[in-house]
Amino acid sequence: MALILCAVHPGIGGVLVRGEKGTAKSTVVRALTALLPEVEHSGERRRARLVELPVGATEDRVVGSIDLEKVLRDGEHAFQPGLLADAHQGVLYVDEVNLLHDHLVDVLLDAAAMGRVHVERDGISHSHPARFVLVGTMNPEEGELRPQLLDRFGLAVDVAASRDVDVRMEVVRRRLDYERDPDLFAARYAEQDADLARRIAAARVAVDGVELSDTELRRIASVCASFDVEGMRADLVLARTATAHAAWRGADAVAEEDVRMAAELTLPHRRRRDPFDEPGLDPEQLDDAMEKADNDARANEDANEDADEDPEPDPDGPGGGENPSEPQNEASNEAPKETPKNGSSEQESRDNGQGSERRVGAPGPQFRARLLEIPGVGDGAPGRRSRSRSTRGRTVRSTTERGSGLHLVGTLFAAAGHQSARGRVNGPMRLAPSDIRGGVREGREGNLVLFVVDASGSMAARDRLTAVTGAVVSLLRDAYQRRDKVAVVTVRGRDAELVLPPTSSVEVAVRRLRAMRTGGRTPLAEGFLRARSVVLRERVRDPRRRALVVSLTDGRATGGTDAVVRAKRAAGMLADTGAASIVVDCETGMVRLGLAAELADHLRGGYVRLAELSAQQVAGVVRAAA
Repeated sequence: MALILCAVHPGIGGVLVRGEKGTAKSTVVRALTALLPEVEHSGERRRARLVELPVGATEDRVVGSIDLEKVLRDGEHAFQPGLLADAHQGVLYVDEVNLLHDHLVDVLLDAAAMGRVHVERDGISHSHPARFVLVGTMNPEEGELRPQLLDRFGLAVDVAASRDVDVRMEVVRRRLDYERDPDLFAARYAEQDADLARRIAAARVAVDGVELSDTELRRIASVCASFDVEGMRADLVLARTATAHAAWRGADAVAEEDVRMAAELTLPHRRRRDPFDEPGLDPEQLDDAMEKADNDARANEDANEDADEDPEPDPDGPGGGENPSEPQNEASNEAPKETPKNGSSEQESRDNGQGSERRVGAPGPQFRARLLEIPGVGDGAPGRRSRSRSTRGRTVRSTTERGSGLHLVGTLFAAAGHQSARGRVNGPMRLAPSDIRGGVREGREGNLVLFVVDASGSMAARDRLTAVTGAVVSLLRDAYQRRDKVAVVTVRGRDAELVLPPTSSVEVAVRRLRAMRTGGRTPLAEGFLRARSVVLRERVRDPRRRALVVSLTDGRATGGTDAVVRAKRAAGMLADTGAASIVVDCETGMVRLGLAAELADHLRGGYVRLAELSAQQVAGVVRAAA
């Protein structure tokens, strides 16, 4: 339905399809273009196109670049359009859109917002229209989507494979029938496809004539306000979607059922205030919002009727006939907002944690974390944390050495000064091998951020761990935004536990963190050795991804007389892997032992106090290693 509604009204802004692997996301999207009406292009009618944007595409291929053939053959500056131009008046499909490189995301956002592509590069200034339906598919287990791009999708749908045996049997049967004879299989559904295409075409013609009354517009605004969505894009998309749905069912005006359907498709991905909030829309919450919208509409109608009956202007202005206490009464009827708890009783605060354990409870206050950056230049997966050499980033200069692709302008400039000596008067430029220049590209990489969290009894005392978990959630949010992989090791009792193996799904990390148990001794040596094992194992799987170990501890290693010695020795073994490291000192109180700083020395990494992790409190960049 989301795809059909976008076909009826392309102004909705496209569809994001989220779901587990093997649920035919790509199959359904690719089938859409066969149902779309023809479009006018360059004075002729043609079918709408489906243009696929590969995750590994270069920026030149997406937005276009200089036409090298014409430059070399005719000496003319000419522009060669890219994929965004091909997608004009059609569908732009991005599979695994959550893995799209950041610089391509920025280009895509600009084009989707303006409906045009502007290119200002390599001495070329060019602009062309690029109005398309943006469709993306993704598996949330492989990482979430940047919030800026998520909001650009008009509608979002979550899909999952049916657990009904009969349905699964039918899926397999149809797939096998298709493989035996694709033409016969397609012919079996040709009439249904044609009927669907006719309905889309008819709805597309009728959509501009569908009436959106003030009553339904008020309902739309009320529902969006109830869900506390940011900005006005949700209201606009909901209105367009409701109008398209009314046209699809053959109605002349938008009704409540259209608004409800539109809300189910428009709001789930916009109600997330945080990347760690669960996606989706609670039906009961939507029911309450729709009911509240009805009440608001009736109250507004009553107020208008009262105003019409009273010839004298109301000195209190519009709505003066309403009881001024009503807004307060409405607010008082709403469920109180849940406030974070300390996650421990007074007795638990007094507990030293040596012989008992408890859950960590709600994380403490979160903040915008300052950048923890690995020094040097890597060449890992694209991200937003540390500097890297890149084959797909922005070209910053040309080089006579081998670069990432041809630097066209640098090559032409190098050849320009030799044209007279080479006897060129007219015609194409004359190039020599010495003219060739490579491009030097710079970008940012994502790293493996491995958290070693001290969850021992000494940390649990005085609710210190509440502040620590709040800091870890803040750092996880930062890792989400910087496209890192994350892993979490907890240290408590007699051993260290890998509670989360390396993953790109940081929301899973937050869930595991909130379920973490605390108490007992502090086997820091085991924590560093477990972290070392994770770093080495991940290096085999992904050799180019550099690791950053973030240890949050007060440094008090317990578990025997030689516990401190073993912790320092294990820290040195972790440092020998070459992983960058930073110790976040969680020690509080007037008397400080300074043990965390000593561990930082043995880890050959950086040191920062817990209070200094906030970007608001301390400016600058913390480099993870000396």
